[in-house]
Amino acid sequence: MRIRKFLDFSILNLSCIKKLERDILQAYIKEVLKNMPSFWLSTTTHRLDIYKESHAKTDFLNHFENLFLSNNYETSALNNLPTAYDYIRLGHPISCILEWVIAKMHNLDSKFVISFSSITIPILAVLRKNLLTPKHTRIIYKENLPEYFDADLIKKVYGYSFIHQQIDSLDQISEFEGTTIYISEVDELSTISLSANIDFYINIQSSLGSVLVANGTQQVDYISDIQHVRRRETIAMTPINSLTLLKTLVQDFSDTKEDQLPTSHESNKQLVENLIQKNAGTDTLALIGSSGLSIQYAIMMGLLEHAIVEHPGKEIKIIIPPNCYGGTNDQARRVAACLDHVEVIDLPVDGGNDMADGVAIVLDKVADINAIPYIIAEIPTNPRVEVPSLIKLKQALQKERKTSEGNAAVAPVFLLDQTFCPNVQFLKEEGILSSVKAISYASGSKFPSGGKCTAGYCIGNKHTDSLMELIQKHLRLCDNQATSHQIEILAAHLPSMNQRIKEAYTNTREFVNYIKDTLPEAKINFVSEALASEGFTPSVFSLDLPTIGNTEEERENFKRELNHKLINSMITKIPDESKYCVSYGQLSGCYWTIPATSTQGTTKEGDKDYIARVALSPQMNLEKHKNVFAEFVADLTLA
Repeated sequence: MRIRKFLDFSILNLSCIKKLERDILQAYIKEVLKNMPSFWLSTTTHRLDIYKESHAKTDFLNHFENLFLSNNYETSALNNLPTAYDYIRLGHPISCILEWVIAKMHNLDSKFVISFSSITIPILAVLRKNLLTPKHTRIIYKENLPEYFDADLIKKVYGYSFIHQQIDSLDQISEFEGTTIYISEVDELSTISLSANIDFYINIQSSLGSVLVANGTQQVDYISDIQHVRRRETIAMTPINSLTLLKTLVQDFSDTKEDQLPTSHESNKQLVENLIQKNAGTDTLALIGSSGLSIQYAIMMGLLEHAIVEHPGKEIKIIIPPNCYGGTNDQARRVAACLDHVEVIDLPVDGGNDMADGVAIVLDKVADINAIPYIIAEIPTNPRVEVPSLIKLKQALQKERKTSEGNAAVAPVFLLDQTFCPNVQFLKEEGILSSVKAISYASGSKFPSGGKCTAGYCIGNKHTDSLMELIQKHLRLCDNQATSHQIEILAAHLPSMNQRIKEAYTNTREFVNYIKDTLPEAKINFVSEALASEGFTPSVFSLDLPTIGNTEEERENFKRELNHKLINSMITKIPDESKYCVSYGQLSGCYWTIPATSTQGTTKEGDKDYIARVALSPQMNLEKHKNVFAEFVADLTLA
């Protein structure tokens, strides 16, 4: 049976669909939820070979709607849908279907519905857009503002401007010259009713997160900006929470594991915090966020508040490698775009540039102008897996500097992304970063959880206690703490992390040595055995394949084609293990990606790396991967 298409997306109004049509929709979604592939709930990184970044979410939903119209909810059909987003924190199949169902129920295009794990970030997303537009903002609410929504702090630190007003009835919402946000904790998502004077409706779903609904086509210019905030400063509503809310919407009362605080939550949280401290070699405050970028955003905003209070009037310089992970790079530049007193300074660290030398030079310049330096760096670097001279780096960071007027310069804070090596104790007493203000953070979606959740964490050394308290405040303000389910996953997998790192490194070293012997013309970026003996044992390397051509352009194009040929060979010949994905630290298999087209998506073109990045795991058929690589080399023509 085919289900007729009953919605015209060219008519954007909030009249509810007829009961019969709603019954058809609910019945179909119930069947989808019974038959959905298991990876919709459990996978954090998705296949890039069936993904179109320019059509994120829409490509998935277009195909999904075709299944709906033909009443096809078979698992095989659902399994063959294109990738919705390349990475789960940006969105995933269940969050997309949730947003699609809400849109269907209110005659909206699904792009006008966006779900969040956070209940405050959707408000900040609209405020950010209006700051840059510029445009006035009014926040209306009937019950309460979110618990940690500190209006004065948001205005002072984030630079956002708005008024807020409590009302008793929607009839009290008058016309306003600007944008009106209405926040509700009560109204049902299936029966929301927006007045003409409401531009954005934000429904808070207790511990599940929130859903933003844009009211009409006049808000279309906001959609990509709001999506970008979800991409960089928080995460989409998690799969398990999206499933819970989706079941409520379609009146599916079958059992589902809601992300509510289980009786073991506090013990799980304590276990995870203790393990973070143990791995870092310090007993200071450990914070756990919904993702690595959620943690990084809290770090950034906490430091900005500290600078405003302790060093009023001084400029802030965020010093960052231009080719580092795209989310880190982009987020820092987005913060700077909102605040006149914040500027990003490039710190080249790869391709012959020494991080320690660069830090020394940049810090001298920042000290000279009496500014505040915050340095963000990855060790090892991504994607070229380089480790700087740590002694020189320590010397550069702890050097006492003077301003041009001869006064003591503000000491730097070093923010270390050690996602590639979360087992190295940089912060411990007598450690390489023990004598300077240093904060370490990591993406928990990598080795800490084995790729099972997106949660990230941070911890500082003994010099950062006051900073960590501010970071904790902003993590709460943004409602970016890890969910109880994420903490449960970390509690299950963090205990085995160091052993998995050791085993994955062993596989990686063997594969790297095999590639060197089989294709000596290739350039491999990986840690030396000397560095590995010091504890730097990543399980990721980058592969710069040999190339041919008469011009630089021809050589570059040939190499890029070769990258894809190698990846396609691996994922087609070893489909159960080799995947075209962007992650790292997974429990099993081998992930391949090209940073320039994935993790460096928003990086400036000249700083992108068109090389293959390979991430290995503790459990994989290494001999099979060697054999497929040997076949690739045998077919390679470089003459």
